[in-house]
Amino acid sequence: MSRAPAQLPLGVGLRDDATFDSFLPAANAAGLVESLSRQLGDDGEPFIYLWGASGSGRSHLLQAACHAASDSDLRALYLPLRELGHFPPLMLEDAERLDLVAIDDIDSVIGRRRWEEGLFHTFNRLRDAGKRLVVSASMAPRQLPVELPDLASRLTWGVTFHLQRLDDGERLQALQLRARIRGMQLPDEVARYILHRGPRRLDELFDELAILDRASLSAQRKLTIPFVKQALGW
Repeated sequence: MSRAPAQLPLGVGLRDDATFDSFLPAANAAGLVESLSRQLGDDGEPFIYLWGASGSGRSHLLQAACHAASDSDLRALYLPLRELGHFPPLMLEDAERLDLVAIDDIDSVIGRRRWEEGLFHTFNRLRDAGKRLVVSASMAPRQLPVELPDLASRLTWGVTFHLQRLDDGERLQALQLRARIRGMQLPDEVARYILHRGPRRLDELFDELAILDRASLSAQRKLTIPFVKQALGW
């Protein structure tokens, strides 16, 4: 029986749909999902660093790694520092008791001495315990304005992946992939219409798709452009 990923008493959870199967990587990240999946094994990379602009899928992948860990009966913790960085770094204590720690938006606490020291010591404890760490940021590790030299050095030790936003053709594929996972048939012309009229951020598009899923089930209707207009009020 798989363990649920470790949760914080701060209202932080994982999206149910944030899995490796529902992620469509951009062309430049072909081996990324495989590397994250293998990270949980004995021959996996102990430290992986992901960077890219907002909307490139960083948070999705970190949450997917935590889901994969729980499916393998491992304990994982997801820390979105853009939401939690205003707290002191006490949540990092005893992180080495977990199998995987996923730290999202690490750049949001860089430059704050207490957080930098906490991250440095956490890195060392995880490494000494043979545990796994995956980190995300909006910039490459050498571009981070880290004030603590030892932390700056540690952040360059991992395998680094640069995530790029999907182009329009890939966005269409991603939308149709998410629809298939939900058991929905999303014709090309309807998917193009949603991409043209909907929000630019993929996570917001997927939220619209969830609304359409519920509406189509309730009305027992297939997804057509007129139905999409009606259900989303466009």
